[in-house]
Amino acid sequence: MKLLTSSVVLFLAASTLANSGKKITKEEYVEKWSVVAVEQMALFDIPASITLAQGILESASGNSKLAIQGKNHFGIKCHGWEGLEMYHDDDKKKECFRVYSTVEDSYVDHSEFLKKRSRYAFLFDFNKTDYKAWARGLKKAGYATNPKYPQLLINIIEDLGLDKYDKSSRPDIHKKPEILELKKVNPIKVKESRALNLKKTFEQQMNTHTIKEHRKGVKYVVSKKGDTFYKISKEFGLKLSQLYRYNDFNSNKDVLEEGDIVFIQPKKRARLFKKEVITLTRSMSLIDVSQHNAINIKSVKRLNKISNSHEKLAIGERVTLR
Repeated sequence: MKLLTSSVVLFLAASTLANSGKKITKEEYVEKWSVVAVEQMALFDIPASITLAQGILESASGNSKLAIQGKNHFGIKCHGWEGLEMYHDDDKKKECFRVYSTVEDSYVDHSEFLKKRSRYAFLFDFNKTDYKAWARGLKKAGYATNPKYPQLLINIIEDLGLDKYDKSSRPDIHKKPEILELKKVNPIKVKESRALNLKKTFEQQMNTHTIKEHRKGVKYVVSKKGDTFYKISKEFGLKLSQLYRYNDFNSNKDVLEEGDIVFIQPKKRARLFKKEVITLTRSMSLIDVSQHNAINIKSVKRLNKISNSHEKLAIGERVTLR
């Protein structure tokens, strides 16, 4: 699809306005993008710690002009790119950089960029948990010109404890041969963003879910084998942050299990003047109670004066829901 230059200018202007709020911290960046980084590790065998550290370093934790206007979190230059472009001073004046539709597309393209270029092939001989070897290897392969690049990545990983994400056990979400096969039978016929085509490939492979309605009137789906918050958010046109909020997501729940309830609407808040108390028939955490009863976890914690959402409650305990 051919885009007029004026459309690009409007797109960049709108992006700048939409992202003119306060700056994101490194910790907030990790919280927002760690799930996507772990998914990319499952698909491409690139350590999630390296992906996150590069994203933080290359995009100034998502605050750089390139990240805000171009959704480009890894500083990837055009190099034969057929999508939108923007120009930015780097090693040279006015260098060409890729522009993505979403930040997720930037993550996907980063993985493809490393996986498909022969100069990075030796990196995949390293263990996924050896982030130091990967950091030094990226500099050796020419990803960056800064001689301190490896140590900068290592410092970020160790300061934020990002190596824990390299040990995440996560199902193999999409088989690589299937992705390649889809590309063969669906050749690109128009000049559009390569990242957008990758996004379409992922969407074609998503599971479809039957929408159910809780007795409290909140819509939800039941997760299938290999599901992730990211996949479900894309299927229903939600932002990751929305889905996390609807399900009281935190870092203790980064992998969905088959049979998990996933709300696609906000859960109810407790009614102050109508009391409801249940007796547990099995051991559950407060977050499990929240999910099974479609009640916001903050309300349940407040009503029961319990601060730890993951504290296990015994069979027979009484829990106030409203």
